[in-house]
Amino acid sequence: MIFFKLNIPSRMKQGLVELRRSPCKLGIFILYLLFWIRHLYLTKAVTATGLTGIIEHAKWFLMLFYSFVGCIFILIMLGIPLHIYKIKHSFATIGLKNSTGEIPSLLNCEKSKKTPGMKILYFQNCGIPLETWHDKSSAIEAALNVRITRIDYGDSFHEVILETAPYRKLPEQIRWKDKYLSEKDFELVLGTGYLQNIIVDLNKVPHILLGGSTGSGKSVLLKLLLMQSIKKGASVYIADFKGGVDFSPAWHENCTIITAVTELLNVLVILTDELQNRKILLRESGCTNLTEYNATHEKHLKRCIFACDEVAEVLDKTGLTKEQKELVTKIEGKLSIIARQGRAFGIHLILATQRPDANILSGQIRNNIGYRICGRSDYVLSQIILDNTEAANKIPKDSQGLFINHEGIVFRAFYFDDWENPESINETYVILEDDEIYDKNKRRKAAQTYVPVQRKYG
Repeated sequence: MIFFKLNIPSRMKQGLVELRRSPCKLGIFILYLLFWIRHLYLTKAVTATGLTGIIEHAKWFLMLFYSFVGCIFILIMLGIPLHIYKIKHSFATIGLKNSTGEIPSLLNCEKSKKTPGMKILYFQNCGIPLETWHDKSSAIEAALNVRITRIDYGDSFHEVILETAPYRKLPEQIRWKDKYLSEKDFELVLGTGYLQNIIVDLNKVPHILLGGSTGSGKSVLLKLLLMQSIKKGASVYIADFKGGVDFSPAWHENCTIITAVTELLNVLVILTDELQNRKILLRESGCTNLTEYNATHEKHLKRCIFACDEVAEVLDKTGLTKEQKELVTKIEGKLSIIARQGRAFGIHLILATQRPDANILSGQIRNNIGYRICGRSDYVLSQIILDNTEAANKIPKDSQGLFINHEGIVFRAFYFDDWENPESINETYVILEDDEIYDKNKRRKAAQTYVPVQRKYG
């Protein structure tokens, strides 16, 4: 009975895949065929006439049938991964089944071609929603003794793919070293995962949304990303309504620290104006993006990165006057423009929040941010940042510096202390080509001006 539940057509198809992929298995299959071809040929050669000949013909056709059935059996067995029944038992134990009690069956297990050490498990789904797989991911990891890095549908809803890594415990802390800096154009390193370092390529996913409760390490990770951006020559703008006190003097020397909401709006206006100017430049030059433009022109356009450590504080309109609400609305509109159009023109957003309030971060901004990271959080914040509750389920409540991205990959962020290592922040004073944007002297002056720990209007 169990044999017929294995989905014979799928197993035969997978068996053919195994023959193409494994020379050893293919060789064994060919030897089997050669044996039967020789045996059938010899049997046919000695077939007599009359009644005895009829019997011999019957024997010949019977052996032909047995050889055909044997081929099918071999293909089925090749398509049955090892430990299939052990996995089905484990899934039954953790309650991963559909409404009728049917349990997903392992179709195939193969090594990843892109990531050494990673295995990809293919399961025949039984109408179980992907959300259920995500909700039970921790139990699945414990049952299979692996770390799951991604859960997704396969070619259809009838197939679910698990990307897994061998179980190992991530270090409690990994201090940043310059050797970790990526040599690729605006590829930023986040930390280390179970198999390799985790990176985000701003050429592919231009904006980042970072969430985490107090003490999760969110601000440290934000600084890590901004430090790398400065090293790569970007113009960095940081909205910090604590007066910039969380940033060492080196930051004030190398980027623009924004401490007031009106100042913030002015910067965003300049950035959106620059975006429009770059549209014209790229259109006139026949280029489709910033990288292509810089590769064909001597005068390069610098990437611009706007960061905010607590975007919810900026966009929250609770308790504000009419004029203040209008100001926040204008800021929200400028952020939305950058979120929608900034990719091709090298203008990026890195927004962080610890506020579990979906009403504050508008849909246009949030939906246009492709890369999302969440540290220690509750279910609400995890849902807002990742569109699922994996951060609340997979990140321990006492952890610091441990994060999970929108792909379900858990990693330990590199620890970067700008106060201990101010030399790690290189001097880079290039903002934009026009002189309208805060020059070095203005930034030095701003670094000496601190405001109370609250939003400052005017």
